[in-house]
Amino acid sequence: MSNPDSAGEVAGAPAAEGSVRCPCLSGNTYDACCGRLHCGDAAAATAEELMRSRYAAFAVGDGAYLLRTWHPLTRPAALELDPAVRWTRLDIDRTVRGRMFDTEGVVEFTAYSRHNGRRTRQHEISRFLKVSGAWLYLDAAG
Repeated sequence: MSNPDSAGEVAGAPAAEGSVRCPCLSGNTYDACCGRLHCGDAAAATAEELMRSRYAAFAVGDGAYLLRTWHPLTRPAALELDPAVRWTRLDIDRTVRGRMFDTEGVVEFTAYSRHNGRRTRQHEISRFLKVSGAWLYLDAAG
């Protein structure tokens, strides 16, 4: 598991309120969903749950969480999130392994956003590893 103290520096701070709907579109409130992972009260049980929580972290500007959940072999020294990007939707296209008792997993997703009034779409196949019982984002495949 990555050490939060060894994560790089990040510009930006979390902006979500606990009573608002979670940005991962689970239908739950932020506090009952990804917020509990972002604040450290819970850990992702699956690679998909980590993927959703990382998308939500981008949406609320929680760069520290992104760095904490990034595998140390591929984690950048610093991360700067663009406050002009508004994340609007996440579609999980496919998952391969990444369940509770697996040690690796793949999540293919499409994330939608708006940046300076323009709609954007990002498609990615993300790889995840479980290290010391915690899921971590490794990289984008391909």
